[in-house]
Amino acid sequence: MLRPRRLAPSLVVMALLWLMAPGTAFAAGDGGEASGRSAAQRLVEAYTPRLMLRAQEHPPCDTSEEQYEATTVETVLGNPTVKLTKLAPDGDEVLLKKAPSTADVAGRNENHHLNLHGEPLGDTCIYARDFAKLKREGKAPAVTYAHVAHEAGRPGLVVQYWFFWYFNQFNDLHEGDWEGMQIAFDASDPQRALEEGPRAVVLYQHAGGEKADWDDGKLEKEGTHPVVYPAAGSHATFYAAAVYVENGRKGSGVGCDNTTAPHTRLDVRPVQVPTHPSPNGRFRWLTYEGRWGQQEKGFNNGPTGPAAKDRWLEPLTWMEGVRSTSPRLPAGSVLGPTVTNAFCGAVAEVTSFLNRAQKTPWMLPAAIVAILLALALLVFGTSWGPVDLDRLRRRRAFGQLLHAAGRLYLRHWRTFAAIGLTAIPVVGGLTALSWLLTGGESGQRIDDSAGLSGLHVAVGELISGIGQPLAAAVMAAVTIVAVRLLTEAGRTGFRDSYRGMWRRFRRVVGAQLLGTLAVILMAVTVIGLPFAAWKYISWLFVQQEILFNDKSVREAFRGSSALVRGRWWYTLRVAVVLWLISVTTGPVLGFALIFTNLSLVLINAIGTLVFALLIPYVAIGGTLLYFDLQAEAEAAPAKRWRERLPRRTAPAEA
Repeated sequence: MLRPRRLAPSLVVMALLWLMAPGTAFAAGDGGEASGRSAAQRLVEAYTPRLMLRAQEHPPCDTSEEQYEATTVETVLGNPTVKLTKLAPDGDEVLLKKAPSTADVAGRNENHHLNLHGEPLGDTCIYARDFAKLKREGKAPAVTYAHVAHEAGRPGLVVQYWFFWYFNQFNDLHEGDWEGMQIAFDASDPQRALEEGPRAVVLYQHAGGEKADWDDGKLEKEGTHPVVYPAAGSHATFYAAAVYVENGRKGSGVGCDNTTAPHTRLDVRPVQVPTHPSPNGRFRWLTYEGRWGQQEKGFNNGPTGPAAKDRWLEPLTWMEGVRSTSPRLPAGSVLGPTVTNAFCGAVAEVTSFLNRAQKTPWMLPAAIVAILLALALLVFGTSWGPVDLDRLRRRRAFGQLLHAAGRLYLRHWRTFAAIGLTAIPVVGGLTALSWLLTGGESGQRIDDSAGLSGLHVAVGELISGIGQPLAAAVMAAVTIVAVRLLTEAGRTGFRDSYRGMWRRFRRVVGAQLLGTLAVILMAVTVIGLPFAAWKYISWLFVQQEILFNDKSVREAFRGSSALVRGRWWYTLRVAVVLWLISVTTGPVLGFALIFTNLSLVLINAIGTLVFALLIPYVAIGGTLLYFDLQAEAEAAPAKRWRERLPRRTAPAEA
């Protein structure tokens, strides 16, 4: 126990020690700056985001799932498999250091690269395996680097949360990745920011971002913590679970970012970093201006770090130019291929090819030459005229057939366009019925009490699977009747065409179902794939045989096979081109529209409209091909394959 006369000196010493403590507001030489750091730390902790990653259910190489986590730069710095290189004036890379430390990279300029183990344009699962190993060894903690940023001449402050990812598994494959988000406050110091709260949020997405007010309904929060959704592989940060279609506007990137379920929650620990790090301090790696990844061309080059980006020192100015929305992938189209889905797949395939072409330089020019040769063969390898629409039953060259189908469509466009458009309500009704029976997109049961939910779902999925092709077959049959009326009476009409189809509706639908089922059964055996392809082409004219010659289903299959016999390859060529026209015209038009300001729903609707209007064109082309084969068969009947085999000649008698 201290005596009273010694109490005063002891209290003085304790007071001095308290004042000199690092976190004390009145620490000697720091004044309010120490208080600011303490408030800043509380600020970044109060608003640290919660990350919802696409769950990794098939580790480690499934690139549709998230293979990585936001982590520390120490996964790269000090890593014995990483090399620090410098780009020499002659273009060669010079090795400077293996397992580079923070001190080794500090202050290095843009000519330097951190080269990780693996090749970004090679087997990218190497990176996923390496990161999984780092996690198992406890060397990849979940971390976000928090930066309290001010901008000269602008009131307010911003808290930036930077996420470092080991590898970018997106269209632009590259080592290392920096993404993140920032929260803006009107207050100019951390203490007041804690008291007043935020005003806006911006999520970083590739080279751009998407903003929202703090009270915006699209921003999900747990208390004061934003809940955000990094896209699988690309790590662009979004507000919700969806597939986002990016057209490159305002730095959004080109392609589709996927944040859909299932999710794994990742709670990251905030590590506060300074704006201007000390030359000998812990965070001097922020002064590294080089690349956090291997040197590659274009988008495959490693990214620069946070301090090398404009938003580091000008966060408020930068956020004024970002987007307020990110287009989401619509649920689908009523009819035909979905334009936006086709866009996602096409971009992924094209960028994958371009990535491979960087390692094999001859691939790109070879592909361009092949495409040009194919187009030249298509355009100049056939005759496109003259076109005779007065006598439809005749021989035509490949180009004449396509040209004649278009001219016939335009001459009677009111009838044929009306036939095509009726496919939309028919298929739309079947789609709605399927949606109701299956409980919508969620697939939830809707009639458990009756015990029929399993039947409902099964019937709904059956309707969804066969509804569209059957409806398209019916529209094609109506078109065939319209062409038949032209050959018989020289005129056609919408109502008469439907009446003619309806008289043979059961045979038309029955033949379509039977042919489709037979082809599927042959195809699923794998070994039967060649037979499935052979029969699919052989049975292309079953509808024409029923609607022109009033044949039974069995006779129609036999008649179509006999007509194609000996002309299978020619039939295949025309059928493939007609099919490509029907399934690619809408998406190609949609691709162009995606790079405009039109909504994705409207773009998909346009794609559906184009597909519906092309159904009659394809049916007209198929019917003209039917006439062509008939005319050729009359001029030179085809022989069975046995009859075309060479025969032995009997020896002459002596």
